[in-house]
Amino acid sequence: MKKRSAPNKKKGLPQQFSKFSQKKSNAAIKEQFKQEKRKWKKEREDFFDKKKAEARGQRPDVRGQKSDVQSPVSHLRPQTSDLMPLNKFIAHAGIAARRDAAEMVKKGLVKVNGQLITEPGHKVSAKDEVRVNGKKIFLAKNLVYILLNKPKDYITTTDDPQGRKTVIDLISKATGERIYPVGRLDRNTSGVLLLTNDGELAQKLTHPSNEVKKVYHVTLNRPLDKKDFDQILKGVTLEDGTASVDVLAYADIKDKTQIGVEIHSGRNRIVRRIFEHLKYDVKNLDRVTFAGLTKKNVERGKWRFLNEKEVRDLKHFSKGK
Repeated sequence: MKKRSAPNKKKGLPQQFSKFSQKKSNAAIKEQFKQEKRKWKKEREDFFDKKKAEARGQRPDVRGQKSDVQSPVSHLRPQTSDLMPLNKFIAHAGIAARRDAAEMVKKGLVKVNGQLITEPGHKVSAKDEVRVNGKKIFLAKNLVYILLNKPKDYITTTDDPQGRKTVIDLISKATGERIYPVGRLDRNTSGVLLLTNDGELAQKLTHPSNEVKKVYHVTLNRPLDKKDFDQILKGVTLEDGTASVDVLAYADIKDKTQIGVEIHSGRNRIVRRIFEHLKYDVKNLDRVTFAGLTKKNVERGKWRFLNEKEVRDLKHFSKGK
């Protein structure tokens, strides 16, 4: 009798999804994390020592002592210059991602020192009075990064005029900073969702040119046949253009209603629309990974702060990672 292969616990994914995870021993991961953490602490302390020395008109004295960096990473001050573009200021205030902030400026919703500004690149500083929709905003004191395992029936927005439940309700006690979701999951889609007040990072992760990878576990109302499987790989023509996936796989060869999809497109409801176009009903859609982040050890409806390494990986990810 053949032995059944053990499930892959590397990334908290079932064995059938192992192709989407990087295999590395726990010991290697821990050791790499420790080394990078020590290096990051040293660089951070040297940076602030240098700034203090420059303020005193002295040469910096680089020390090798340990710093009191708090973990998880929810207390890192945004590193911004004295002057910055207006849309970047709005993003660092935790109001919206830079791209959305630029649209706010263009629509005439922003005033600087009482003057209406419609150019997103207009330079401002922390000393300027910036108002969005009449409300004065301030640069965020701390950058916060939260991973949420979103359940169904929650809206991916900061508030809802209809009074429906939002993802912000689930993390309301996590921080005093105003944070917002990076990208969107529709109401009936569950899984990995990142929330932050780091507008620059949000812009990077949502910009189409960066091709950020997402993996979904799809449950269909009937088995996906070979013809439609091949058609999805070739590309499906929708009303807004051709939609294609990067990887398509049966999660369980004995149950072809369970499908794994890797995709980088950020188009609205793209995974659901691909299958619905081929006359399948999506009974369940769960985002397993987003930009390398997984929901491992995070129960549905729960959240956690990202650690230092995860934040660095997000900020320095390569195209198509």
